[in-house]
Amino acid sequence: MTEAVIFTEIQIPVPWGHISGLWYGDQSIQPLIALHGWLDNSGTFAKLAPLLVETAGSVLCIDLPGHGHSSHLPAGILYHNYEFVRVLLRLMKAYNWSKLSLLGHSMGGAVAFYFATFYPTKVDVLISIDVVLRRYFQPDVAVDVVRHVMVKALHDNQRLVDGSPFEEPPSYTFAECERLLYEGSGRSMYPENCKYILARNLSRSRKYPDKFYFSRDTRLKYLMDVNAEEALSKAMVMRISAAKLPYMVLRGGASTNIAPDSLKLIDLLSAQNPNFETHLIADGLHHFHLDQPEVVANLIIPFLKRYRPLPSGYAVQSDARRELLSMAKL
Repeated sequence: MTEAVIFTEIQIPVPWGHISGLWYGDQSIQPLIALHGWLDNSGTFAKLAPLLVETAGSVLCIDLPGHGHSSHLPAGILYHNYEFVRVLLRLMKAYNWSKLSLLGHSMGGAVAFYFATFYPTKVDVLISIDVVLRRYFQPDVAVDVVRHVMVKALHDNQRLVDGSPFEEPPSYTFAECERLLYEGSGRSMYPENCKYILARNLSRSRKYPDKFYFSRDTRLKYLMDVNAEEALSKAMVMRISAAKLPYMVLRGGASTNIAPDSLKLIDLLSAQNPNFETHLIADGLHHFHLDQPEVVANLIIPFLKRYRPLPSGYAVQSDARRELLSMAKL
C-alpha cells in the first residue's frame, strides 16, 4: 500500500453489470468484507474501515446491487436478500477465495448471517453491527407482507419499462438530501455523518445543476427478505454454533433494530457457541459504527486478533497508518 492511497475503487463484473467497492489497505491480503445496511452503501464504513486496516490487513466495502455505485438489477427483477447472498459467492469465485471474513451492518449483517448459516465452513469470522437477522413475521402476517411487496414490485418494474430512459427523479439541494436521509433513517445517525452515505447515493441533476437526486434503485424500497420465523431462525443459529464459528454481535443501546426475537437468538448463541460474544454500546444509535467508529474498532480489533491473525511479519506502514487514522476522524 502506498502512502498516498487511502482506498481503491474497484468493480467486479457480474452478469447484469458490476459490483462496486472501496478496498482499503493491502490488496495482497485477503480482506475483511464489509456489507452495508438497507438503502445505504459502502460509505457507511468510511470512518470505521481505516481503523481496522492495521489489524485486518485490508477491508473491502462493497455496494450491494442497486445501492451506491453498483449496477441495478435488470427491469422485471424482484430484489431479494438471497441475491445479496449470491453476491458473496460471486466474490469468492472472482478472487478464488475459499473462505470469507464478514462484517455487516443491519441488512448487511443479516446477509452475512444467512451466508454463514448456508456455508458455515466458508466463513472464518462473522461480525454483525446492530443485527442478528432481519425481523420475521408470523405466517398470517407474512402472507400480507409478501402480497404487498409483489404489488409494489410489479408497479415499480412497470414504471421502469414505461418510463423515458432520460426521465429523472425529483432533485434536491445537498442540504435537503442530508435532511431527507437523516429523517428517513429514523435519525439513526448524527446529521454530520450523512455525507458519507450521500457521497455514493446521489447523482447531479441534469435539469438543475445545483441539485441532486437519489440514484439508488427505487425498487429496493420493496426488497423481499427471508421470513425466517422462530423455528428456522433457531435452526440457522444452531448451524453456526455447531461449526463453532467466531461470531460477534454489537448492539446499540439507543437503537430498536434488534427486536426481542433476536435477543432470544443471542441468548441461544451465548449458550451454544463458545466462540460467540456480544457487546452493548449503551448510547449507540443504529448507525453507531459511523457515529462512534473508535468505540466499535476497539471492540472488533481484539476479536480479529484472536480469530483472524495476519501473516507473521505483516504491518501497515506507519505513515500510511497515520493517514488512515486521520481520514477516519474527518
